[in-house]
Amino acid sequence: MDLQLAGRVIFIAGASRGIGLGIADACLAEGAKVALIARGADALKETADRLAGQHGRDRVWAVSGDMRKTADVEKAVGDCETHFGPIWGAVANVGIHPCPPGFDVDDESWDAGIDQNLGSSFRVARAALRRMTPRGEGAILLISSIAGLAAMGSGLTYGTAKAAVNHLSGELAKIAGRSGIRVNTLAPGNIIFPDGDWEKRMNSSRREAWQRWIDREVPLKRFGKPEEIGRVAAFMLSPAASFLAGAILPVDGAQSC
Repeated sequence: MDLQLAGRVIFIAGASRGIGLGIADACLAEGAKVALIARGADALKETADRLAGQHGRDRVWAVSGDMRKTADVEKAVGDCETHFGPIWGAVANVGIHPCPPGFDVDDESWDAGIDQNLGSSFRVARAALRRMTPRGEGAILLISSIAGLAAMGSGLTYGTAKAAVNHLSGELAKIAGRSGIRVNTLAPGNIIFPDGDWEKRMNSSRREAWQRWIDREVPLKRFGKPEEIGRVAAFMLSPAASFLAGAILPVDGAQSC
């Protein structure tokens, strides 16, 4: 299937590794131009150089920035359009913020966790919509989690913020849809990648216990991979998914069924 992404500009936050990198790889494979955004400048440069070597420097651009900060988000989106031209797609992929177990979460951890997951998603979506709305086209994809679909025992800030991201996506879909812009959410399950939380757990002394948990909780009895998320994300962003709007799509091996 031709996803009709060739030449289109995709802005991806959190793109230096893991799920964000999987989305970048998939979009580049479809011929898109990709803007990579992440906080870690060194890791981002290494990723951008590798992708540019594979797909051409005219299709890969990168800038470091903190998506929790409005000024960084607006500058990154603006600079992306200066470099590549109008953004077609924007991906708000933001990571976990540490949260202590239980209910007794201090105010600083609570505020930081909510802002990291929910606030960053809103800021990326807002910056993209400010530019897409006058043009009357585009697609926004928020990366949530199955932890936002039901209480699964994750840290309070993470599951709560991801549930709010799901609601944010629906509200934005109704607002932006009137201007011809689609907003959707992808909710990954347990995705394993280098230096990610799941790889660290599987390299620990509790590896067998974690594998038993996966075998019990995930009907497909395995972890997902970034490229599996990436391919679904590329479709959701593409004109091939032209009537897909306001959806929250779990990609989790049937864990949340």
